[in-house]
Amino acid sequence: MPNSQIRIYTQKEQGEKWLQRYRGCLPVFACVLGFTETGLIPGISAAGRTPEDRKYTACADAEFLYYGPEHKAQYPLPPLAAGASPVLISRAVVESLNIPVYLFNAGLPQPPAVPVIDLGGTSAKCLSGGAAMEVTTVKHLFKQGLIWGERLATNIQQGYVILGECVVGGTTTALAILTGLGIDAAGKVNSSHPVCNHGQKWALVQAGLEKIMGSRGLLAGSKEQDDIYQSQILTSIDPLKLVASVGDPMQVVVAGMAIAASRSCGVMLAGGTQMLAVYALISAIAQVYALSWQPEAVVVGTTRWVAEDPTGATVDLALSLGEGSLTQSGKIPPLLATDLSFADSRYPQLRAYEQGFVKEGMGAGAACIAAYLSQNWQQHQLLAAIESQLERLTIGFH
Repeated sequence: MPNSQIRIYTQKEQGEKWLQRYRGCLPVFACVLGFTETGLIPGISAAGRTPEDRKYTACADAEFLYYGPEHKAQYPLPPLAAGASPVLISRAVVESLNIPVYLFNAGLPQPPAVPVIDLGGTSAKCLSGGAAMEVTTVKHLFKQGLIWGERLATNIQQGYVILGECVVGGTTTALAILTGLGIDAAGKVNSSHPVCNHGQKWALVQAGLEKIMGSRGLLAGSKEQDDIYQSQILTSIDPLKLVASVGDPMQVVVAGMAIAASRSCGVMLAGGTQMLAVYALISAIAQVYALSWQPEAVVVGTTRWVAEDPTGATVDLALSLGEGSLTQSGKIPPLLATDLSFADSRYPQLRAYEQGFVKEGMGAGAACIAAYLSQNWQQHQLLAAIESQLERLTIGFH
C-alpha cells in the first residue's frame, strides 16, 4: 500500500490480503472491560500510579472513550508515573471518524459511569492462587462472547469489528494462559513499564500453575520430571478451566466474540500480548469444543511500541503460537502495527511512549490502523487529532 502507516510482522501475505479487503471500510469498535486482582500487586503495572488508582483505570478509560475530554468524569483518568492513557489515541480516532462504540463489562469491581453492556461476569482474583474465577462464570462469559460476536457481526455487512480490552495486569494473566496452553512465552510478553518486569510476572504465573497441577494430583516425582512434563500436564487442562484458574474475565469474552464474528466478517484483535493470548485461547477452545471459526478473517493489531518493544519479544511470541500443544494446527495470526510516532509531539506525556512507557491499551493501535484503512490518515493527521484530545483534557482541568 502506498504511504502505508501499517507494519506487518508475521504472516505477511495473509496480513496484506486482510488489509486490502477492508480498505475503505469503517469498523465497529467493541471494548471489553475486565479486572483481575493481579493488577493490584505493587509494581505489576504502570496503568495507574497506585493500586487504588488501578482499581478504576478501566472505568476511567471507558468514560473517556465514550464521552471525550470535555465530559466531567465520575472516574477521571488516573495519574501515571509517566505518559498518558492510550485511550486518548482511541478516542481521537473514534470521535473524528464517528466509529460506533460498544462497551462491555465482563467483570469490574464497580460499574462504570457510562452506557455499558453488562455480561454478568465477576472480576478475577489474583492468578497466583490458581482459582481466579468460578468455571461456571467463565462458561457463562464465553457464551455471552459468542452471542455478542454474532450480534455485532450481523450489523457489519462487508466490514470488520475491532475487539479491544482494558484489563490492568492483563499481560500477566496473558502469560499464564499462554504458558498453560504449552506455549513458550516466558520473557516474551510486554508490560506498561519501560523495562518489562518479567521476573515478577513469571513468579506469579508459576505459583498459579503449580496450584492447578497440585490440586489435580498431577505433580509427582522429582523436580526434573516435573519440569519435563509440566507443559504436557498443563495442556491436558480444558482451556475454559485454565481461564478459571489463572485468567481474567475479558479473555473468554473476546475469544467467544472473535470465534462467532469471524464466521461472517473481519476481526481485528486490538492489543499486543493480551490479544496473542486470546488468539491462542481461540485456537484451543475451537479445537477442544469443536467450534468452527475462520482464522483467515482474524488479525492482531497493535502499536509498534509493543511490536518492537526491546524488553519483550512480541514477534517471537506470535510465531510461538503454532507450537502450543492445543494450538498446534499451525495457526499464527498476522501481527500488524501502526507506525504512529510521538517523537515530534509537543507534549512530554506523549513523547514518553517513545521511551517505552504505556505502549498500548483500549484498542489504541487498532484504532490508528482503522484511521489509515478508512481515511488514509497519515502520521501528521493522527498526531494532530491525538494532541487535540490532550489539549482539550488539560484545558478541562483548569
